[in-house]
Amino acid sequence: MSAAGVVLVTGASRGLGASIARELAAGGWAVAVNYRHGADAAGAVVAGIRAAGGTAEAFPADVTDETAVAALVAAVTDRLGPVTALVANATGPQPEVAVEDLTWDDHLGQLLFFVKSPTLLVRAALPAMRAAGSGRVVLIGSDMVDRALPGWSAYVAAKAAQVGLARTWARELGPHGVTVNVVAPGWIPVERHAGVAEDDLEQYVAGVPLGRIGRPEDVAGTVRWLLSDAASFVTGERLTVNGGHTIG
Repeated sequence: MSAAGVVLVTGASRGLGASIARELAAGGWAVAVNYRHGADAAGAVVAGIRAAGGTAEAFPADVTDETAVAALVAAVTDRLGPVTALVANATGPQPEVAVEDLTWDDHLGQLLFFVKSPTLLVRAALPAMRAAGSGRVVLIGSDMVDRALPGWSAYVAAKAAQVGLARTWARELGPHGVTVNVVAPGWIPVERHAGVAEDDLEQYVAGVPLGRIGRPEDVAGTVRWLLSDAASFVTGERLTVNGGHTIG
């Protein structure tokens, strides 16, 4: 186990999760790189971390499944040490659905990743955090809660629910030395945005006060800070990382 401890990052084989995993490894954490699909990509993330002198291992698991989550945390504990930090980043499909076509299943598809999965993960990791007398939980949210774009009600509702979870858990787990926060990125183009038109990027950037598109490293650096000793007195907060795009 590293000096900083063991962090489990879900959905870390690519995109924001991979960037977060690399950043935390650079900060001294032993990183459990979770993935559901893409063993080769997860292996590449691990190999890169190790080549840079860090500690990491890949762990396949469906983090929306209760049995799988329990087995995942047990496996990480066995191979790296007790999990004292958790970054819930995994996500599924994010379809745009007009309200007249919206179904309860559309809502459940988003709640599965943004409410059920974090609940299962925190519950599985909590005994080790309590035993250590400290812990860090970061939920990866979205500034879509502020933007409230038409067609995204299921996604926005689930991301808003994350904020409620974090605030409530922050109060409940604070006495155990566990902080719980949300990092809410703006649009951070990663692999799944490869086909985005240049005009769309330019239109988005025009509304960003800092004048550029976000980078995965912007989010990863914020997560690293929240897991550091410097943020030990920060809990129940939602940190928006979008260059000021949603300033009121």
